Amino acid sequence: MHAINTDESFDLVIHRVGNSGRQESLYLSKTLTFYDPELTEPLYGFFLKPFKTDEYFQFTEREENPVFHAVKNIFEDPTQLLSNSESIASQLYSVSGNPKTPGGTLLVVFFPDAVMEGEHTKVIGIFKIDDKNPLIKAFPAENNYSLNLETALLLDKMDKGCLIFNQDEENGFTISSFDKGKGEDFGIWADEFLKIRQREDEFYDTENVLNLCRSYVMDQMPEEFEVNRVDQADLLNKSVDFFKENETFRIDDFTDHVLQQEELKQSFENYKQRYEDVYETEVSKQFDISKGAVKKNARFFKSIIKLDKNFHIYVHGNRNMIEQGTDEQGKKYYKLYYDSEN
Repeated sequence: MHAINTDESFDLVIHRVGNSGRQESLYLSKTLTFYDPELTEPLYGFFLKPFKTDEYFQFTEREENPVFHAVKNIFEDPTQLLSNSESIASQLYSVSGNPKTPGGTLLVVFFPDAVMEGEHTKVIGIFKIDDKNPLIKAFPAENNYSLNLETALLLDKMDKGCLIFNQDEENGFTISSFDKGKGEDFGIWADEFLKIRQREDEFYDTENVLNLCRSYVMDQMPEEFEVNRVDQADLLNKSVDFFKENETFRIDDFTDHVLQQEELKQSFENYKQRYEDVYETEVSKQFDISKGAVKKNARFFKSIIKLDKNFHIYVHGNRNMIEQGTDEQGKKYYKLYYDSEN
């Protein structure tokens, strides 16, 4: 968990980064950006609101990563914020040639004090607001009003951003990042501009195993066993409930509680090994469960049975309260048992 001291003032630089593929301009500010002290509180809200998870990242390719070097220089000498923010803006401009990537406003901020995992540290924020918030402003003239079309920085429209904490430099610092881009634009921020990868911690381990479990139940089990959608829904529910109800994950406890049958346990172990090979990852056998990762991924464990275009059955609990069958005319049916109707 992290928290930034919002009582401290911060240094800010704003640049304009166009789409290089369309030969739009890169406009670099010559000085730090002045802001009225009254804006300090709403700006802090603007910068920090999008960061809602405990998922963290680290810089990769550090020797050839201009953002990493610029950030490192700022941490070593915060008075060099302006010149190093120009390097950051230039790097963003160089990767912004995709036709689907909008130009926008880049903000680079130096926060002097934060607490990250119990330690005080410095933070650099890098934020981008895409050009999609035009405003028409009316200006009084001598006899009437004139209209101008302007681009506004709306305080609820942050599109991309990261917070870089001055910790664990040897492994690429600790970074929180988000990207609301879609389609071809999604991924450019993290992969091409920042060049970051997810940090391997309890959030990573929890998410990794949840992805493994869902993939096994939905993709592998039907290939090996005669399994229906109700059984799959039941196993999905049991899997995510295990993560919600426990503080620590141990793979033997998980398989005993959720899979239970020896043939399922062996099948899961075989699939885990193939999963590790395909995704070039190692599935941890024991770790502290990240509730943030569970909350983020639980929505992918929705147990919904879709019947033609007529009905959706949401399976939340007791497997024994639902039956599947076929009548004498060959029509499939589900039989549901319940105690009360809400």
